[in-house]
Order: sequence, then C-alpha cells, then structure tokens
Amino acid sequence: MADQTFMGVPRDTIDWSPQIDYAKCNGCMDCFDFCPHQVYKKTPDSPKPLIVENPLNCVVFCRACGKTCGLDAITFPDKGETTRHIKAIRKAEKEDPSI
Repeated sequence: MADQTFMGVPRDTIDWSPQIDYAKCNGCMDCFDFCPHQVYKKTPDSPKPLIVENPLNCVVFCRACGKTCGLDAITFPDKGETTRHIKAIRKAEKEDPSI
C-alpha cells in the first residue's frame, strides 16, 4: 500500500489517480505492466480490460503510466489544482493544529 500521507497531508484527501478513457484505450495493458504500485487491476471477463482499483496507491504527481500509453487514454487531475489543494490543507493545519 502507498504512504498514508503526502507532504504531511492525508493521502485520502488528495485527488490524484489515473483516469482511463475507454473510448481511446485499446487494452494493450502497458500501463498495468509498468505500474509497480498495483493501481490497476485486470478484468478479463469485462469489456474493460482494466480498471483503477487502488487509486490511493498512485504516487501523487506521478504520471509515468500515462506516458507509456501511446494513445493518450490515461489522464490525471490538474497538477496546479492539486498543489493548491495540498497547500491549503497544510496552511489550515498550521493555523489550527487540531484539524
């Protein structure tokens, strides 16, 4: 399992994981084969060849599996928005340590 925090922020409060565009995905499984964090799961009995089963295992700001996809079928949340969200949480915790 991935770390439970990222930069001191609980990982489950950070929206960062791959999204698969199944209209583009050809089922090559390069992303599955590449990712060492068990983010993806094969679904052989489904029309979708894989799913994002463990999104919290995805390393925040990593996009490497998406770069293995020649069809650009994998996208991630906006990095700037995610960074602002993390900074806001850290600021709120400094102002009120009970958070």
